[in-house]
Amino acid sequence: MRFVFDLDGTICFRGQPVTEPILRQFDALVARGHEVIFASARPIREMLPVLHDRFHSVSLIGANGGLVSKKGIISAVQPFTHDELLLIYELIEHHKATYLIDGDWNYACTGTNHPILENMDSRQVAKCVPITELGDIIKVLILSAEHTGNLLDKLHQLNFVPHTYQEDGGIDISPRGIHKWRALQTLHVEENNFIVFGNDANDESMFQKSRHSVMIGEHPKLAPLATERIETGESCERRIIEKLEELSRQYDNVI
Repeated sequence: MRFVFDLDGTICFRGQPVTEPILRQFDALVARGHEVIFASARPIREMLPVLHDRFHSVSLIGANGGLVSKKGIISAVQPFTHDELLLIYELIEHHKATYLIDGDWNYACTGTNHPILENMDSRQVAKCVPITELGDIIKVLILSAEHTGNLLDKLHQLNFVPHTYQEDGGIDISPRGIHKWRALQTLHVEENNFIVFGNDANDESMFQKSRHSVMIGEHPKLAPLATERIETGESCERRIIEKLEELSRQYDNVI
């Protein structure tokens, strides 16, 4: 069985790496013949610091489905088109927005004081470059903007699906049609044949297609889709480990 995990707010918290007890449970899943996949809003370069090196070669989905890494080889599922970028740049200018724009590895950034930037590229493996040097653009994160409600309305009218983050007020924008489930399909994951752990709206597409879904915390878009829920708090890590042990046994003979 495939086990798919979101990162932030699901198996790692406050920007800290996934803990060794959870990592050991992932080792146990693999030892029993299951596959472990990680799917995050982070670009691939930002996923690596929160995962131990021994998991860097497993299948990774970054940028909310815009990037896939398999055995360490990164590829774009679908970058923004030229026309899509023109629309977004126009909105950025109109709303005087600051941004973090990701290519497949490097990035462009105009914000300086946003919380998300504090731990960004902690291994110093990427470069901050002008937008024109990024090549394919995979994801746009609006860090701050004037009249954000109006900006969100315009993005929806243009058929983008922005994801907002209550903690820091950021707005994630992916190319049209890009989401985590689409990226899973490029890894030959089949509908109703994987288990997912997630906590946020960007996990919704995976919850819709999974056989079994575990919501960490509470989210209004995930709650109607979740098979079960694990509350956040002191016992969250222990309960995640116990649930993984249970599901590993339950789906031991399911390919």
